[in-house]
Amino acid sequence: MIRPRTLVVRLDSAGDVLLAGPAVRAVAAGSSHTALLCGPQGLPAARLLPGVDEVLCFDAPWVGLDPAAVSREETLALVRTLAAGRYDRALVLVSYHQSPLPAALLLKLAGVGRTAADSEDYPGALLDLRHHRLPHRHEAQAALDLARDAGFRLPPGDDGGLRVTAPPDTAHLTGADPYVVLHPGAAVPARAWSPGRAARAAAALTAAGYRVVVTGAAAEKDLTARVSGGHALDLGGVTGFHELAGVLARARVAVVGNTGPAHLAAAVGTPVVCPFAPVVPAERWRPYGVPHVLLGDRGAPCAGSRARRCPVPGHPCLDAVGDAEVVAAVAALYGRDGHAGGRAGPSGTTDTERGATV
Repeated sequence: MIRPRTLVVRLDSAGDVLLAGPAVRAVAAGSSHTALLCGPQGLPAARLLPGVDEVLCFDAPWVGLDPAAVSREETLALVRTLAAGRYDRALVLVSYHQSPLPAALLLKLAGVGRTAADSEDYPGALLDLRHHRLPHRHEAQAALDLARDAGFRLPPGDDGGLRVTAPPDTAHLTGADPYVVLHPGAAVPARAWSPGRAARAAAALTAAGYRVVVTGAAAEKDLTARVSGGHALDLGGVTGFHELAGVLARARVAVVGNTGPAHLAAAVGTPVVCPFAPVVPAERWRPYGVPHVLLGDRGAPCAGSRARRCPVPGHPCLDAVGDAEVVAAVAALYGRDGHAGGRAGPSGTTDTERGATV
């Protein structure tokens, strides 16, 4: 049987691309060639996914926090590139609140043979498989469901967890002694602690005897300097995405909000303490496939709002989490299974998971 050339589309953030990883591996197991079309924010993650033979990038004007302007020239160039790829099948992966139809239209114009996607909107002739995701499904599981119903299965022995290619050894950055990573930033401010609250968490973990390593992008160097203070190692701006994977892989626990590095920690098998703002549902976006503890008030007034900035004065859903809760959550995961790489299975639920707060 001739296996198809398949294109997977996931156009938004690095975290979203990482959550697409299990579905990508299922596609790769049943394809002769697997391409991934992503956006600029997802490109660093796309380059780390196992099973991807080719990465394409398009700054789609219908996704992202700061969407690109519509460009006829760039859109037609993408259609030509996709047509040249001679893809037999495509999966368009989107979050539960997004539409796959703009991408599906371009795929049809490029001559892709068969396109599948989750879609609540009537797709007309744009989709060959209009899939409906199960209620309350985690984003990684929903993508896998679509891949399965489109005819792709994970290979034997693949548990469906998040994965990246082998991260680099970053001991020269972190030192050899055990440590906890605290990643205080997020692309969406509502999903992170305030800087002062993150600084107090770093101080509390240090006082409890943990060695703390603070990570962040180059644009977050002021934030990581403030959070690390004089008691934690500041790696702000030191690591790219691949190096950050290495730092997270060596950590005993990662403390990080609902943002890309939380999913990167899961992809390298590191347990996650996640201050999780309820602006999006935890059931869909919690750390996947590793032991984890969620912190924060999931019944806060902002719940389900998808707000980018906290609409409630004082950011109480996250900033009200006490130091003792943070330390207890780290203690519950630190050294679990004797090593940071213990996994909880594809669902990601563990006996350390709590309700609204820990």
